[in-house]
Amino acid sequence: MTNKKIAVICNYRLLPERVGGMDYFFWDFDKKCKENGIEIDWFFPNSSDHGNYSNLTIYTSKSENVESHFLDFCKQNKTGYSHVITHFVELCTPLFYKIKKLTNAVIIAVDHNPRPLNGYSFKKKLNKKLKGILFSRYIDVFIGVSNYTVNEILKDFGSHLKSKTQTIYNGVILDSILVRNHRNEKKPTFLVASHLRESKGIQDLIKAVNLLPLEIKTEIKIDIYGDGPYKEQLANEIEKYSLQNSFAFMGSKSNLNEVFCRYDYMLQPTHMECFSLSILESLAANVPVITTNVGGNTEAIANNKNGYIFEAKNIQALTEILENVYLGNKKISGNTRELIANSFSLPKMVENHFKLFTEKTY
Repeated sequence: MTNKKIAVICNYRLLPERVGGMDYFFWDFDKKCKENGIEIDWFFPNSSDHGNYSNLTIYTSKSENVESHFLDFCKQNKTGYSHVITHFVELCTPLFYKIKKLTNAVIIAVDHNPRPLNGYSFKKKLNKKLKGILFSRYIDVFIGVSNYTVNEILKDFGSHLKSKTQTIYNGVILDSILVRNHRNEKKPTFLVASHLRESKGIQDLIKAVNLLPLEIKTEIKIDIYGDGPYKEQLANEIEKYSLQNSFAFMGSKSNLNEVFCRYDYMLQPTHMECFSLSILESLAANVPVITTNVGGNTEAIANNKNGYIFEAKNIQALTEILENVYLGNKKISGNTRELIANSFSLPKMVENHFKLFTEKTY
C-alpha cells in the first residue's frame, strides 16, 4: 500500500444545490484512500466546501480547463503520482499521451459518457477508431459504468481493448435514502429528476400526457426536479398543450434522497444514458421507474418487476403505460430496494474502484 499517490481529473462542477450520487462517491473514495495511507489530489473545474468537499485536496484554475490545468500542474510540481484517474473526460485523446509522458503513472479512464440514440456519424466513428489506434495504448484500464458502456468503448475504439476494459457499476448510499412504505395503485404520483436538456426526453413526456384521456390529463400530477438550458422550451411545451396543472417545476434540490419517497413512480423518458444514478436512487427509495431502453437502463430495470421499459421517443407507448399505471391496470407491487442493496450500493462501488490500484484486477 506504500508509495501510492493518486490524481483524479474530473470534469464535474461542484454545486451545493445539486448533490448527487457522484458527490457521495468522491467523498467516500477520498476517505477510503486516506484511511489506507494513500494521498489523493483532486482536479475539478471549481472548488467548494459543501458536504465533505472541505476534506478533499482540490486544485482548480480560473483560466484553464481542468485537463490543461492538470498538465501544467505536473510540469510545475514534482507530483510523484502512481495512478491518474479520469472521470467525465473524453477518452483516447492526446491528453492521455501527455499525462503518461509527464507522470509515467498507471492511467485509469472511467467512461460516464452517454452515446446518441442513433449512434455516431460515419465520420465520427472513423475518428474514434483512429483515436483508439493512436491513444488507447496510453490508458492502462478502461472502466465502463455499465455493461452497455463497456460494449460502447469496444465499439468506439476497438475490440482489442477488451482485456483492459471492465464494468464497475455506479452505486448509491442506501442509508441516506428515505424509503416509501406505501404505493398508491390508483392515481399514483410521479416525479422526474433530471438535468433539463433536450436529450433527457421530457418533451416526449409532455406530449404523452397530452394524449391521455381528458379525465386523467386534468388530474395527473408530475413534479420535475432539476434545472438546465432546456427549461424554457419545456415550459413553452407545457403551455402549448395547456398542461400547467399537470406539471410543476420544483427546481434543483440537494436533498433528492429525501424527495423520492414522496412519490409512487419516477419517470425518465431519456434518449441517451450511460448508467443513471437517479434511477438507482429512486429504486433504493422503493419507487419504481418508467424509463427508456437506452444505455444501461435495462441493467437496472426489469420490465414489469421494478418498473416499465419503453422504446425511446415512442410517445404512444409512454402514454399507454401512464394510462394503465394511473388507472391501476398496471402496478409494481414488489420492493425495488432489494436489487440496489445487493448490486448497486455505494460501498461496493468504492471498494471496486479502490481495488483497481490495490489489486491486479486488469
